[in-house]
This record gives sequence, C-alpha cells and structure tokens, in this order.
Amino acid sequence: MTEHHPKPQWQDKAVNVKAFLLDVDGVMTDGGLYVGENAEAFKRFNTLDGHGLKLLQQVGIQPVIITGRNSAALRHRLSELGITQSYLGVENKRQAAQTCLHQLNLDWTQVAAMGDDWPDLPMLMPAAVSFAPPQAHSEVLKRVHHVCTAGAGHGAVRQACDLLLQATNHYQLLLNSYLS
Repeated sequence: MTEHHPKPQWQDKAVNVKAFLLDVDGVMTDGGLYVGENAEAFKRFNTLDGHGLKLLQQVGIQPVIITGRNSAALRHRLSELGITQSYLGVENKRQAAQTCLHQLNLDWTQVAAMGDDWPDLPMLMPAAVSFAPPQAHSEVLKRVHHVCTAGAGHGAVRQACDLLLQATNHYQLLLNSYLS
C-alpha cells in the first residue's frame, strides 16, 4: 500500500501563475553588499537561478524584478537573462507590482513572488504563491507559502522556479528536452 501525500494547497494556485516577482538582494544574491574602492557595487549571482528564470520564460511565466537597489551589475545580469520587466530603486514594492500587473494585464491570482525582508511583504502577501530563502527574516518566513532549502544566491530561486514548473506541468517536458 502506497502512502498518499496531498499536494500543498499553494500548488493548485500555482497552475495559473504568469508572472514571478523577485527581490534581488537576499534572494537572487546572498544579501552581502560588495563595494569597491570607487563605490562600485559587485554582486554574486548563481547560474542555477539564472537558468531557472530562463526556463520560466520558455513556458510563458514572466520574471519581474522589483528591488530597492539599482546597480550596473544588476542591470547587466538582467540583460544577460533577457529579463525585460524590472523596477529598480523602488521604495514601494506593492505600487511597482500593481503597475507591472496592470501593464501585463494580470491580477494577483496569476502571480508568484519571492522575497526575504519586510519591504517584500507588500508583494508577497497578495501573491497567489510566495517563496522565501531559508535565511529570510522570521516575519517573512511565517507568511510565505514555501521556504526553499537552498540559500539565497545559492539556488533558492532555482528551487522556486522548479516548483512553479512542476506545478504547471512543464518541468518534465523541459527536462526531457535536455535528455534527448
């Protein structure tokens, strides 16, 4: 007799996701700020995360960056990933998310979001599905649908992408394209 494990409730909501809103520092990066002697910012990104975001784009899920910081390093990385929807240097993430959803003709039932700290809560709370890396602030961890096991900047975004791909029944099809 096999044991039946019901799907988490959020997976049913993930079926309709068309946009994935992400913070950057503490989500796509480890949260550390590396500043050079000329005040230039350096950021370390994970290639697993980047590939996960590209896979989402292949199946019609739009990654959207909403972050309080704005740097040349971040703009370069977003360009490499083909991410065209970004809101950089934003203080009010809920307002930026609302603007984005209006432009994409989506509502909150079609949104997944990932963040790590209080400024992200206004975009995490209304999202149909929300994720956080394990080192996120405790107030965020209490409120998201799923806490990833990989750390920020170390594959947490990829885990969230994989979960979205699985929930939308795209994961195996995409994987098979690499196996054949």
